[in-house]
Amino acid sequence: SIHLGDCPICCLPHTIDASNLRHMQCCSKFICNGCDYANKIRELEGKIQPKCPFCRHKVPESDEEHTRSLMIRVAANDPAALFQMGVKICGEGDHDGAFKYYTKAAALGNISAHFNLSLMYRNGQCIKKDKKKEIYKFHLEEAATGGHPIARNNLACQEEEDGRLDRAVKHWVIAANLGNDVSLRSLRKFIKRGLVGKEEYASALCGYQTAVDAAKSHQRELAESFKAMCEEKSSQSE
Repeated sequence: SIHLGDCPICCLPHTIDASNLRHMQCCSKFICNGCDYANKIRELEGKIQPKCPFCRHKVPESDEEHTRSLMIRVAANDPAALFQMGVKICGEGDHDGAFKYYTKAAALGNISAHFNLSLMYRNGQCIKKDKKKEIYKFHLEEAATGGHPIARNNLACQEEEDGRLDRAVKHWVIAANLGNDVSLRSLRKFIKRGLVGKEEYASALCGYQTAVDAAKSHQRELAESFKAMCEEKSSQSE
């Protein structure tokens, strides 16, 4: 499975798209959009107070409460909370602060933090210089071996850049089996160059479809439809 594991409510694998997950600051669990949607519908119909679908803690109502709740988990050295705080302040433009949070989260085993650090080192957004790309590759490999699909695809691209095409193909196959569609396009390109056999590509395609199907559910489809409807109404009102 991918680095995000399974939803603790429905026990289905999380999708590769992190935008379909909700991080609960109270318990630091990642809830899938399907379970989050079902919980909200239940609360609306029952006219009950919004609570975390996992630990049943009261959901923060303001940004200040959200941050305060997150900081409690950060103070407890929760890896997921440290990562989320890094994402938060990085979005506010504080790259140095985000780097520190990512580094601490990565040291505690957070795979997403390793991946974001690889991006920061690659893009030169870090305090430390990495001219030989050694630190960048370390974090990228840690994220890839931890089940991060995009990291695995990026590692394949790095291997291609370094001229190790056979290793690049292996990484793209693994990424496809994790549900990464970009890797499939790269494999198709290599078929034309005679570096990937049709049977190998067919196996990767089958693995990709299996991973995608495993993360599907009726609740998640309803959540996606509701999200699309809200986005359409929002675009029409602008």
